Formats: sequence, C-alpha cells, structure tokens
Amino acid sequence: MNRMWKQCENTNSNKEEIGKNIKTGREGERLAAGYLKKRGYKILKTNISYPWGEIDIVAKDCENILIFIEVKTFDKRGHSFVQELELRPEDNMTRTKLSNLKKSCLFFANRNPLLANNGWRIDLISLTLLDNNCDIRHLKNIG
Repeated sequence: MNRMWKQCENTNSNKEEIGKNIKTGREGERLAAGYLKKRGYKILKTNISYPWGEIDIVAKDCENILIFIEVKTFDKRGHSFVQELELRPEDNMTRTKLSNLKKSCLFFANRNPLLANNGWRIDLISLTLLDNNCDIRHLKNIG
C-alpha cells in the first residue's frame, strides 16, 4: 500500500511539472510572436500538430519568405541558482527534434505551395525568462 501511494504522489508531481512546462512553453510562444511582429513578421499560424511533431509558429518575413519558428523557453524566475548554469533553451533542440521539425515543415510547405513560393527556412527563438526581464535570441536558418 505504501508503494502504491508513492506512485500516485510521483504521478501527480509529474503532471504538475508537465503542466508547468506547457504553460512556460505557451508563454514563450506568445512572447516570440510579439517579438516577431515588432520586427515586421506576419504570423500565419501557430501550434500546428502532426503525428511526428509540431510547428510552433509559421510566419512570413518582410521579404515574403515562409518562416517556421521553433520556440524554446527556460523559466529561471525565482531560481537564482539556475541562472548560474550555462544551459540555454536552444540546447534542448536535439537532432531527433530537428529532424521531426524539418519533416513537419516540408509537409506543411508541400501542402501550401502558394505560401512557400518564395522559399522557406527554419528559425529558432530562444527565450530565457528571468525575474525582471526576458533574454531573447533569434537563430536564423537552423535547418
């Protein structure tokens, strides 16, 4: 019985952590969209899901190029010890994730040829949420 109770506690803890990660991710995507709009990008779609992956943001830049944006966010608010770590959000972009993202982008571009007629690229926006500000890095053409 004790073992079963611990499993329930762990499950609830994992659900809370997953919920927090989803909330942080959505906040990062909202901030990234605002960042892009301020720089002249037009947001076309967000959170497109396929069985093998998701595209966070689809946009057009000022040259009418189709841009697929992957957003990676770390929330370091209230965790001063975490701020000392050298990890950055973009460090979570693994080869597998990039491969699945490329597959999703290619699938989207092929299904929407008029949107992709001027070409397309994959960018990554990395956000680190800090207590008083947000560090944003825009890495272009990662794939």
